[in-house]
Amino acid sequence: MSTRVFILSDHTGITAGSIARALLAQFPDQDFALEEHPFLDNMEKVSAIADQIESLVQSGSPPLVFSSIVDRDSRTLLGEKSGWHLFDIFQAFTPGLKKFLGTAASPVAGHLHGIGNTALYSERIQALDYAMLHDDGSITRNYAQADVILIGVSRSGKTPTCMYLALHNGLQAANYPLVDEDLETTRLPAILRDHLDKLVALTIEPEQLHRIRQQRRQGSRYSSLEQCQWEVHQAETLFRKYRIPVIDTTAISIEEIAMRITTEIMQDTK
Repeated sequence: MSTRVFILSDHTGITAGSIARALLAQFPDQDFALEEHPFLDNMEKVSAIADQIESLVQSGSPPLVFSSIVDRDSRTLLGEKSGWHLFDIFQAFTPGLKKFLGTAASPVAGHLHGIGNTALYSERIQALDYAMLHDDGSITRNYAQADVILIGVSRSGKTPTCMYLALHNGLQAANYPLVDEDLETTRLPAILRDHLDKLVALTIEPEQLHRIRQQRRQGSRYSSLEQCQWEVHQAETLFRKYRIPVIDTTAISIEEIAMRITTEIMQDTK
């Protein structure tokens, strides 16, 4: 049975979510069901989510709770609840920082991930807009503006990786799905050949791809193991032919995929 994990934030929750995932990844044998609750920016919202968590505690299924909420009254309300496994990011780190720096903290909602820096915030929003507009090959004419273009078969992790790269790194990331028509040839689509220096390929074990697709279209040709094996084989053949850097997404997180793209692949192409 999965342990429910609540991630609470008075803004986007990106920081709290990243910390929670990093910590929970240390327990690979445990099954977690994460629920993100961003923009809890008033006492009414905080109280409502507190009641929801309290009901789970009373039913004998207490969740883990990670919080990056800044407001003192909201944090007090959460801290007063009994029976919770609450991990307050500010409480964990702020006292030590205050002692080391010799000054009091002045928390402001949103500053955790740089929203206080208007230019940085604007860059990330523009990157997110670009990623959403150029998802799944819907628009290809603006690929010259892309920092990176992810390619791969359907359900190999392209979309969430693009969103992560936009939100965390401010990169304009597009993605292009390789479909049957592309895979039946021995050449990449012309639009991709024009931007080979920006391509990063994502691949995945056919068995894992089969399991993922079964959740979406069970019993279909699209989700059959034979189709998954054929698509992955054809795609990897194209990747080798054009010497495109490849990341196997089978057993790594979106965060790890993004880190490899930014710290290994993109650095090597500069």
